Amino acid sequence: MSTRRIFAQPARYAAIAPYLWMVLFFLVPFGFVLKISLSQTAIAQPPYVPVFDFSEGWIAIKAAFAQLSFDNFRLLISDSLYISSYLRSVVVAVTSTLILLLIGYPIAYGMARLPQRWQPIAMMLVIVPFWTSFLIRIYAWINILQHDGLLNKILLALHLVSSPVVWLSTDSAMYLGIVYSYLPFMILPLYATLSKMDPSLLEAASDLGSSPLQAFWLVTFPLSLPGVGAGALLCFIPIIGEFVIPDLLAGSGSMMIGQTLWLEFFTNKDWPVAAAAAVALLVLLVPPLLLYDRLQRRTLEGAK
Repeated sequence: MSTRRIFAQPARYAAIAPYLWMVLFFLVPFGFVLKISLSQTAIAQPPYVPVFDFSEGWIAIKAAFAQLSFDNFRLLISDSLYISSYLRSVVVAVTSTLILLLIGYPIAYGMARLPQRWQPIAMMLVIVPFWTSFLIRIYAWINILQHDGLLNKILLALHLVSSPVVWLSTDSAMYLGIVYSYLPFMILPLYATLSKMDPSLLEAASDLGSSPLQAFWLVTFPLSLPGVGAGALLCFIPIIGEFVIPDLLAGSGSMMIGQTLWLEFFTNKDWPVAAAAAVALLVLLVPPLLLYDRLQRRTLEGAK
C-alpha cells in the first residue's frame, strides 16, 4: 500500500466526523422534539401521548404514528401569545445585531490596525469576560442598573439627571445586557476577517484617488462581509432564543419566544406545544442560514 493511500484513510474518516456529529447531536434530538410536537398533552409521565413502545411490535408503533397530529402547530398560528413572542424575538434579535455590528465593527477594525505585538493583548481583553460565569455577569448588571446602583450614582454625580432613572425591567436594560454579553461574538469573526486583509489594497485605492472614507466603503467593507455575516449569525441565532437576559433585565409586558418555551415546558407542563414552538423557531432560523450560505458561495466563486 502506498504512502498516499495510508494517509488518505484517516483523512476520509476525518471528513465523516462532522456529519456523524450532526446526526448524533442534532438530527436525533431534533427527531425526538419533532415527535413530541406532533403528540397530544396528557396528565402523565411523560406528559404527552402517544409514546412509542418498540417492544409491543410494529402494529403498536403504526397505531402510535396514526395518533400524531398538527394541532399544536395550528395553535401556534392561531394564538396571539405565540405570534407576538415570535415577532418580539425577531425585532429584538435584529435590533441587537445591528447595534452589535455598529459597536463591534470599529473595535475589530481598530484591533486589526494595531501593531502585531499589541493584537494578542487586545484579543485577550475581548475574551476576558468569558472567564466569568454568564449568569454572574447578568446579575452584576442588575446591581449596576438598580435604583441606587452604580449607573444612577454616576449620572447623579455628573448632574446628568436630577433623580434616579428607572433602568431595570425595561427594554433598555435588556438591550444593554444583550449587547454586553454578545459583543465578543461579533468582534472575533470581524477581527479574523479584517486582520487578513492586505494593506496594499488600501494603498492602491489611495493612489487611484480614493479618500480614506471611499477606500473603506469600496475596499475594506466589501472584503469584510464574510466576517459581518458570520458575526451577525453568531449573534442573531442565540439572541432570538434568549431567555436569561430578557427574564432578568426586561419587563414582563411582552415575552420573547425563549420565555414562552420555558413557561410551556416547566410551568404549564405542555411539552407538545413547547416542542412545536421550538420546531417553528428552528424553521424560522433556516432562511438566514441559507442566505449566509448563498452569500458565502458567491464570495468564493468571485474569489476564483
